[in-house]
Amino acid sequence: MLILQTAGVGRMIVFRKMSAEDTEMLTDVRVTVLRAANLLSDDADMSEIAEQSRLYYKRALNDGSHTAYLAFDSEKVVGAGGVSYYTVMPTCDNVTGRKAYIMNMYTSPEYRRQGIALKMLDLLVKDAKERGITHIALEATAAGRPLYLKYGFVQMEHEMILPKDE
Repeated sequence: MLILQTAGVGRMIVFRKMSAEDTEMLTDVRVTVLRAANLLSDDADMSEIAEQSRLYYKRALNDGSHTAYLAFDSEKVVGAGGVSYYTVMPTCDNVTGRKAYIMNMYTSPEYRRQGIALKMLDLLVKDAKERGITHIALEATAAGRPLYLKYGFVQMEHEMILPKDE
């Protein structure tokens, strides 16, 4: 458990590394994050995403392919972040092929600009580096981009994606 004293507001924010026993809480937070990131209404059907997220957390938190943290103000979840681990073929830039992908970064609106996202990002990057992983990537929203740039992330130039057929 890690504690952050937020500047000027006297709040104690506690960061907790989550486990498979926390799957339901993590699933609820994941749905909240996706609603916010995609500007979805509260009545949008998220049942399939919730179920797939639940299955993902149960598997990935048990096999070590994902690390999740939540930030709490007392009992209230005020922030989230996760990092997924995967392996690709070795390259000249990444001879192990091991990669980390940071995702699910979120801070409740009333808690933003208090250092919570920065602390969350730092915990996730340290987790990856402790595993010997040096290739760490993420997809940034417009709101999150300044934080990631300040931390040292750079825009990728060569990655492309094939859009799914609709």
